Amino acid sequence: MLVAERHEKIIALVTEKGSVRVSELSQLFNVTEETIRRDLEKLESERKLQRSHGGAVSIKEDTEAPYFEREIRNVNEKQAVAAQAVTYVTTNDRIILDASTTAWYMAKRLPDVPLTVLTNSMKVAMELAKREKITVITVGGTLLRKSLSFVGPQTNQTLELYHVNKAFISCQGVHAKRGISDSNEMQALVKQKMIDISDHVFLLADHTKFGKQAFSRITSMETIDTIITDSKTSEEQISDFQELEMDVIRA
Repeated sequence: MLVAERHEKIIALVTEKGSVRVSELSQLFNVTEETIRRDLEKLESERKLQRSHGGAVSIKEDTEAPYFEREIRNVNEKQAVAAQAVTYVTTNDRIILDASTTAWYMAKRLPDVPLTVLTNSMKVAMELAKREKITVITVGGTLLRKSLSFVGPQTNQTLELYHVNKAFISCQGVHAKRGISDSNEMQALVKQKMIDISDHVFLLADHTKFGKQAFSRITSMETIDTIITDSKTSEEQISDFQELEMDVIRA
């Protein structure tokens, strides 16, 4: 296979899957990992993709996708993560659900028991409006139409008024050394504040998020207490987090 042809196939794979690992590409094209790293370096210089720890991610991930697109992406994996996360919610908990689609799937599964849910998501609030025993507190701010969520100074100021015992947060990138990140800077700031006011932080992340870095850093991995991911997350992906003091649970 010619180098140019290999490059085209790499770009197509990254665009389709969102992220790929060096080891995966090395096996696929039957070349050394060093050759793949050189390929990725060249493609990054041409703005065709972005290198990440152990692989590459699509540059299209740097912009926030509309909610309806994220809602149908990796649905089975997100639902598995959401179902596992719900098992950590107990009666009379005060929890945060962010504006991620995984948090929305979690809201759909919450039983109608006494709970207080703080959220910046219109979708989560509308879903929980059907529950009689759940108290829903929404934070105002600037509406992001793509994600149907509120962000901005007003959002963060409102969050400062509260304290919760559990936060369920998702993101676009999970990196053992560089922390978690999101494509939207305003969303990242809101999630930082959500983490600050929570006793225990659950990170909800399917296998496609690992090894990736999005545009805006949210926080370091040290502030995360528990990672909940899906069964497709490999031992190799999880091994990066074994030295950190956190639980990693595969649904």
